Amino acid sequence: MNDLQPDLVALQEVNLHFNTAQWLADHLGGYTVHLCPKTGKAKSREGIAILSRLPIEGEAHLDLQRQGRVAQYVRLKIKDKRLIVANTHLYWEPGESKERMNQVERLLEWLRTTPADAAIVCGDFNSEPHHLSTKRMRKHFVSAHHASHGKEPDYTCPTPLTSKRNKVEQFARDVRHKVLNFVAHQDPLWRGTLDYIFVNDGVNVKACDVILNKPAPHDPTLYPSDHFGLMATLEL
Repeated sequence: MNDLQPDLVALQEVNLHFNTAQWLADHLGGYTVHLCPKTGKAKSREGIAILSRLPIEGEAHLDLQRQGRVAQYVRLKIKDKRLIVANTHLYWEPGESKERMNQVERLLEWLRTTPADAAIVCGDFNSEPHHLSTKRMRKHFVSAHHASHGKEPDYTCPTPLTSKRNKVEQFARDVRHKVLNFVAHQDPLWRGTLDYIFVNDGVNVKACDVILNKPAPHDPTLYPSDHFGLMATLEL
């Protein structure tokens, strides 16, 4: 991340106990942190966040109502244009999901009622490119990676990240994931794309690539996340 120097960073699954968003901002330097905790039982444990090196004029949060899911946006002004940068982490369920589609509709309606000249929507949508919820997003936004490469990434998750849990916990987690992947995808070793940067027609995509997809030099199982990241160069 130090090498990449992004102006804005959208994070999901932020650990609120350790405040991993603030930790990252402190280590990178120069960012303000805009946290949005989940709702319900997870509100003190987990959330999403946007880090910004640009001046923020305002922010808002949206309750997506199921699984404690939320969305957030920050407002900026660049070149006299009003820009909204949104971040979300949607309902998890293998395959198609009515709940996830409802959350997409709620998100789209929220963004529609927000005055802006340009909008960027980032996040873990828990939705593959062929799923209805992704197609619904594409009716209003363009995927930056697709605009840059003519297709989505081959996959954004899971990475080979190995948890520091004990061996029994890690084994149980691996078995659970393989069973869920088999039920949803008929493939216990499933990999797929769930993460996107969407932009509206007020934003020009210059580039978009998968990042954070290399392990630590000293440990081939150590990655920044169980998902790869996406980074886009955008122009208003």
